[in-house]
Amino acid sequence: MNYSILTVKVLKNFGQSFFPDGIALTELIVQVPQVRKNSVKILLQVSVWGKLSYDAAKYYKPNDYIILEGYLSMGNINLDRIKNSKDKQLEISVFKIYPVLFK
Repeated sequence: MNYSILTVKVLKNFGQSFFPDGIALTELIVQVPQVRKNSVKILLQVSVWGKLSYDAAKYYKPNDYIILEGYLSMGNINLDRIKNSKDKQLEISVFKIYPVLFK
C-alpha cells in the first residue's frame, strides 16, 4: 500500500478546476521540510478531489504548513507548472488535510 501521512509546506496553489461531470480538482505543489540545510528539496504534486477541493482552494496559500493523508503514485511532470529535469514526479492523491501553521 502507498498510504502516507506527510507534513508539507505549500509552495503554490494552482486553484480549482472542474471536469465536465462536475468533479472539482485542486492542485498544489508542496515541499517536504528538510532537517539538514544541504539536503535535496523534495517537491510533490498534490491532487485534492471532490468537496475537499473547495477547502484546499480557499484556505491553503503559499508558505502554509499542512498535514496530508493520501496515496502516493508516480506521474508525468508538467513542465509548464514546475521546472524540474526529471520525467516523473511523485504525486499524492489526498483524502484528508489538517492545517498546522498558517502565515
